[in-house]
Amino acid sequence: QVQLVESGGGLVQAGGSLRLSCAASGSISSLVAMGWYRQAPGKQRQLVAGIFSGGSTNYEFSVKGRFTISRDNARNTVYLQMNSLKPEDTAVYYCNTVSPLGRPDWGPGTQVTVSS
Repeated sequence: QVQLVESGGGLVQAGGSLRLSCAASGSISSLVAMGWYRQAPGKQRQLVAGIFSGGSTNYEFSVKGRFTISRDNARNTVYLQMNSLKPEDTAVYYCNTVSPLGRPDWGPGTQVTVSS
């Protein structure tokens, strides 16, 4: 089974940027839709960005225009470029498939903290 490891999080001031990476231990080319999720303290994990094998993307309303998801199937990596960060973006970020069917186990996530 594919294993996923997220990286690139950190502490940043409001208005700053971060680029998250999600490295897969195996090929992601067969995983049709990949997504970035986040979970803030006391809240449920939510999907914030998705990318399909054809390259089309969709975003949760609060991050649209600020976040950009991309994938490099040759490197088995999914990225999330986050710009104009806000304190409410503070969360642990995870990547995984959009569909729960055959979904790999969740990785450790990467903490993003945005200070005001």
